[in-house]
Amino acid sequence: MISLESQVLERHLCLLENRHILFVGGVNDNFPQQLCDKAKSVSCWSWYFDYAENKSAVKFSVDFFPNTADLIIYYWTKNKQENQLQLMQLLSQCLPEQEVLIIGENRSGVRSVEKMLSPFGDIGKIDSARRCGLYHFCLKSLPHFNLEKYWKDYQDAQLGDLTIFSLPGVFSASELDIGTALLLSSLTQPIKGRVLDMGCGAGVIGSYIKQHNPLVTLTMADIHALALTSARRTLIENKLEGEVVASNVFSQIEGKFDLIISNPPFHDGMDTTFRMVSELIEQAKWYLSEGGELRIVANAFLPYADLLDLHFGSHQVLAKTNKFKVYSAFY
Repeated sequence: MISLESQVLERHLCLLENRHILFVGGVNDNFPQQLCDKAKSVSCWSWYFDYAENKSAVKFSVDFFPNTADLIIYYWTKNKQENQLQLMQLLSQCLPEQEVLIIGENRSGVRSVEKMLSPFGDIGKIDSARRCGLYHFCLKSLPHFNLEKYWKDYQDAQLGDLTIFSLPGVFSASELDIGTALLLSSLTQPIKGRVLDMGCGAGVIGSYIKQHNPLVTLTMADIHALALTSARRTLIENKLEGEVVASNVFSQIEGKFDLIISNPPFHDGMDTTFRMVSELIEQAKWYLSEGGELRIVANAFLPYADLLDLHFGSHQVLAKTNKFKVYSAFY
């Protein structure tokens, strides 16, 4: 089954046949692979490790690589700033007359691509179907791209002198979110051993733990290339040591930990999903040392207590508000 965006592109196979195609952005299905027998070549550049890990010919990195495609297909993501960053980085390294198709769901704000790209070339909508818009763009003037202008940093009284650095599209990119703040408030005892911050985002949780417990061995993991880059910079700027790993939940995690901690996401694209947190809770015990703890914060309405009881036998609620709960379970 292919996505709604790919279903719209499928209506325009005549534009894709016998082309050298580069897929970029939020592509998350097998449509690129299905085109291999129709296009001259197909490659992908993704910022999402869960997609890149299981697909052939997918480049996973923040930095763009040399482009040899005569057609670029960009899948619009839910974060406008992330789209702008990737499109400007991409187009700054293309040649004039580069052809680009942009596809996205209307509810994700894809309509704004016309205003975003019109200063750099000719753009217009060529299809509207499946609640999506498809736009054709031809590059005329290369944009100037400087990654540094996209960085943000912030401090928060609860974080002490810790400074968080982040790129667009990363969770907790511009401020400490209230769920993470509640989770950090539950860390009242010294922490020892190996710590895994799963779904680390900009590195808030792991960096906070490392700053207050210098002897822990810290690993931070995420699927998002921008999050991994942000977490690394947060560690470096705060003179903290830790390993930052691209991993789809536990897919690239090795060894056992004394604490696995997370503010797990429950949004996938524009939809709600429990896949990540279900895998986190189900598999965590295989990555915990004897007596190790899984600690997560979640929206109070989500059924994580039942999952914890199913896989750990019991759980505790360490802190709660009207919106969030901090859960703890021991192996």
